[in-house]
Amino acid sequence: MTVQREMNIPDHYQPIMPYLVVENAEAFIVFITTVFDAEEKLRVNHNDDGSLMHGEYSINGGTIMLGESSTEWKPFPCAMYLVVENVDALYEKGIANGAKGNQEPGERGYGRSAGFLDAWGNQWWLNNPETREE
Repeated sequence: MTVQREMNIPDHYQPIMPYLVVENAEAFIVFITTVFDAEEKLRVNHNDDGSLMHGEYSINGGTIMLGESSTEWKPFPCAMYLVVENVDALYEKGIANGAKGNQEPGERGYGRSAGFLDAWGNQWWLNNPETREE
């Protein structure tokens, strides 16, 4: 006999979400809250030193999860694709907060887009598909 349980999935979860392991998670959180107005949904700290063990942050209705790197869990970069209204303003905000541009804002076949790398090696692709010419 199989017992079925009802899943209690938080409203801010999607079927797939990026999980980042970053060095200096506190600075990364400052970056995403400053650049993207990220909203903290969940924070679990390590009991021993109070560092971030697991965090969940919502950006424009999507959620990223993250944790502080350690000797066991090495940092690794990730790429994020964000649908946004104002590509240019977010690109400039990212650059002003330490990111390095690797794709200037411009019109492309899939809409207005831009890209930058943050100080942790993560790629952020910004796109407004509504500007796409049909």
